[in-house]
Amino acid sequence: MLVFRPDRAVRVAAGLTAHNLCSATFVARLDPDATFKEQVQVIIDGPASELVHYNVDRTQRSIDASFAWIIHARASYTPGYGCRLDYPENVPAPVPLADTSDTPQESAIVPPLNPQIAAALDRVFSDDKTQPVKNVKAVVIVKNGRVIAERYAPGFGPDTPLLSYSVAKSFTNALLGILVRDGRLRIDQPAGAPEWQNAGDPRAKITVEDLMRMRSGLDAREAETAFAPIAQMEYAHADMAGFAAQHALKQPPGTHWEYTSANTLILARLLGKTVGGGAEGMRAFAGRELFAPLGMAGVTMEFDGAGVFVGSSYVYAPARAYARFGELYLNDGVTPQGRRILPEGWVAWSRRSTLNMAYGAGFWTNDGPSRMAASRVKQGFPKDGFFASGDLGQRIYIVPSERLVVARFGYSQPPKFGIDDDIALIDATIRSTRDINH
Repeated sequence: MLVFRPDRAVRVAAGLTAHNLCSATFVARLDPDATFKEQVQVIIDGPASELVHYNVDRTQRSIDASFAWIIHARASYTPGYGCRLDYPENVPAPVPLADTSDTPQESAIVPPLNPQIAAALDRVFSDDKTQPVKNVKAVVIVKNGRVIAERYAPGFGPDTPLLSYSVAKSFTNALLGILVRDGRLRIDQPAGAPEWQNAGDPRAKITVEDLMRMRSGLDAREAETAFAPIAQMEYAHADMAGFAAQHALKQPPGTHWEYTSANTLILARLLGKTVGGGAEGMRAFAGRELFAPLGMAGVTMEFDGAGVFVGSSYVYAPARAYARFGELYLNDGVTPQGRRILPEGWVAWSRRSTLNMAYGAGFWTNDGPSRMAASRVKQGFPKDGFFASGDLGQRIYIVPSERLVVARFGYSQPPKFGIDDDIALIDATIRSTRDINH
């Protein structure tokens, strides 16, 4: 039985602060004070944020955070592997890779192709007192394989690594797809979590596809509160997948849709076990099979204390790299050079609606009859569109019929995290570039 104690909630606040500031400071090379204000305080809302304190140790490359000076957390940086929270039970950190964080590459910014796109970008980046803060940091628009517009907030640029949040779930989809391509996994096979192997355990029936489509039936609530199981999983436990897999069923597998990062962490552990070699093996596999073939530079995958890729939430990459990832799905899993990365049919399967919800397998989708999908289509996001999405408005929009990818990242506030202006940008881009459609 899982017990959620009040002290775990304040540990979440300290752990989230330590981890996210560590990654922002040492992976993305951003100012920790600005990040705390723009990103962390948006999540730790209200008076509680005033009780969170932190200290940056640039020599040890770590962040110490505390809640009311009582509950403490530390996150440490390993070059090539990002940051993880320090727990006594952590597996040893990977061997650091060559650290290039202090030598960013200068890249020219591509201006908007036409005035219509420029005006729509103005709207995306604008903030006023009549709506929740959008605080957009980066947008890259790719049409027919060519960047036709990009814009960055002050202090950000083409080489700035940006936090994925749940966009990482789409990366997990791709890595699983590669294993399916190679015959090393099947989507219909049982997920095989060791916690589910007792005789008669109904969770043993949960398949890889059930986890990918958020229909596992696990009672692992995802909510914007430090008391929620998922927040505790990510910021108060070294072995995230082990914690996730302890949850009981509340619905039979395959019958009920409920979004929870617990599903993806269990998948990430299976992914790591199949690849082998711990964090080092997972990083090498992703680089060789996914990032290098797509030309995705500057990508950092982060790992938990058990050495498992945090495939639900923690990738850092520049906006252009995210756009290239989107192009893989735009092109049915094939690189511009013609190399097939994902199995034939994988993209169509991934964007297909699950149980009539606006979610496929690691992507949100306009497929199916849901009101959310219908609303997006009515606003101008085409019916065949789908997108990777993370908290605070991290998104990669993909529109195959228009040969269009839009990567958009920032620290946007609820309830819509700026999606209406994003769709207006997509619509303006489509309308103003039809003459270069093919």
